[in-house]
Amino acid sequence: MTSTVREATGSLLVLGLSSTELTGLERAWLKLVKPGGIILFKRNIADVKQTRALLDEATALCASHPVRSVDVEGGTVNRLRETLGAIPSAQAVAAADRKAGKAKLAQEHGALIAHAIKSFGFNTTLAPVVDLALPESATVMGSRTAGVSATEVVDYAQGFLAGLSAQNVAACGKHFPGLGGGLTDSHFETPQITRNWQEMWDQDMVPYRALCNAMPIVMINHAAYPHTPGKDKPASASDFWITKVLRQRIGYRGIVLSDDLEMGGILKFMPVEKAAVAAVRAGTDMMLICHNAELILRTYEALIGEGERSSAFGKLLITRARDGARKRARLYAKGTARQLTAAQFEALRARIDRFRQSIEAAGSDAIDPRAAAPAETS
Repeated sequence: MTSTVREATGSLLVLGLSSTELTGLERAWLKLVKPGGIILFKRNIADVKQTRALLDEATALCASHPVRSVDVEGGTVNRLRETLGAIPSAQAVAAADRKAGKAKLAQEHGALIAHAIKSFGFNTTLAPVVDLALPESATVMGSRTAGVSATEVVDYAQGFLAGLSAQNVAACGKHFPGLGGGLTDSHFETPQITRNWQEMWDQDMVPYRALCNAMPIVMINHAAYPHTPGKDKPASASDFWITKVLRQRIGYRGIVLSDDLEMGGILKFMPVEKAAVAAVRAGTDMMLICHNAELILRTYEALIGEGERSSAFGKLLITRARDGARKRARLYAKGTARQLTAAQFEALRARIDRFRQSIEAAGSDAIDPRAAAPAETS
């Protein structure tokens, strides 16, 4: 039972690395933990060959069918900007589509991002953002959100998701149940979102209700909603939001992924060890820890310790690991895309640049210079 719990625990984690090559310490803890996936950031990406080599070496030490993920939304969140150039934001693409009265650009946006991340060896992008562009969160979310209304967000996300799916790239809708009403950044503290249950259900959660079957992964945020039955507990640790609302009421059957457990939004509420245990109990399938080796190992050992102390929790870890393995096997059955030739890569770069120019020509800024880039996490 103990060895099975240990194996199960690692597969629930998606972990970050420190640089462009694995360190000796990282090799050691990857062999120990055998995580369910890897997430890379700008700090890890120098060029295509190096990135694919890093992903291949790291994921060879992971559980089967690992997540190979990166944040590429377009706009301010684009970890491939230095190598492939600027990609328009969701806000800009959605505005251009609304101006044209159709949703072709959103689908092309998704397809281009899919081609981009596949060329580097990734199989998952942590996009689209389906939060509402409400006034409260304007300074935090910037150009990451597609529209003020749920209809605008769904219209954009449907096209974007279709573009990703056609290229066999997994999408991750975020940040459930919605950060549109947040005044503060969950990278640094726990947002207290004062929207009530009816507002959340009728507006913020409409994209999840409408796109439930089109998003293979949904990310849970670290905000609290004190005027709902979720009370003051962050959504990422809340049975109410994950099991009762997302799983049971909405009927979501894909992978539930917590936002980075290193973020202040959760760590200012509870230690990482308690946060991880609470997330699993609440219904989470996988958890991000994006950089800190100490927090990775503390989380890993805390989950194992709880699984050894409580047979019920140990069985829960094993069940989640088995379910996650089945979901990943279906999602990533086709393996990693082949590397592009130099000519193909340049053609992709040129295609991205033409798309950016077409968005600008449609009367929207491809990158909103007033929108501050988020911190180097999810």
